[in-house]
Amino acid sequence: MVEYPTGPSRRRPRTTADEAILQQQANAALWDRYVSSRDAALREELILQYAPLVKYVMGRLAISLPAIVDYEDILSFGTIGLIEAVERFDNEKGVKFETYAISRIRGAIIDALRSLDRLPRSVRQKAKESTEAILQLTSDLGREPTEQEVAESLGLTLDTYRRHLVDAAWVTVSLDAMGSNEDDEDGGGGAMGVADPDAEDFSTGLEHQELIGDLAGAIRELPDREQLILSLYYKEELTMREVSKVLGISESRVCQLHARALSRLRTHIAGRHEGRAA
Repeated sequence: MVEYPTGPSRRRPRTTADEAILQQQANAALWDRYVSSRDAALREELILQYAPLVKYVMGRLAISLPAIVDYEDILSFGTIGLIEAVERFDNEKGVKFETYAISRIRGAIIDALRSLDRLPRSVRQKAKESTEAILQLTSDLGREPTEQEVAESLGLTLDTYRRHLVDAAWVTVSLDAMGSNEDDEDGGGGAMGVADPDAEDFSTGLEHQELIGDLAGAIRELPDREQLILSLYYKEELTMREVSKVLGISESRVCQLHARALSRLRTHIAGRHEGRAA
């Protein structure tokens, strides 16, 4: 007869929290070894360790990628950003590597896609024409125009207009870039920052703070569904696919609604600038 131990086990099962702590300790030790030696093998180990960050960033790109660029291309662009992040990261500044790397990966992907010159002037021109049409119709009608009314004013079908909205997401890549210079040929510009009294361009910082407050007000005026999409995507950090599952609609429709929300906000900001210039 086999006898089984009746007392409590001396070794408790390892939990997910335990594994996470052990992984953090291992990562910290790996970083210490790499920083002190700059060994190529350790560098490769770090890159492999954080490689999943590239796919995470790819899943959160709120833009319609050019058809000629395939998944492997985007993966390569993001991996270049990850490599640069590993090489340039300063672990003494108190910033998590993941936070730093995500910014570098995303920037590398966007910069690489723009450098391919696949964003023709026509796309930026269409975005500008849509904004101007919405502003004019708003003035004429005394209310925000419907998508159908904007499409008709531009001589487009509703489906074509919606495709233009998604294309225009290249111009305003995300809410993060909403404070960029409208005249920047690359669709880039300075990010919105906190006003610093000691900075040389303190007035610019104040303007950006005003812009942030104005954007918050504009977001509150969006339709409930568009507000929810922005909240799920930017606050909850869901991917477009995850948002589509939450709302029970297709991923392409989520992209369209996200693009329309950005278009509304872009128009709001354009109207704000025109009002100040008048």
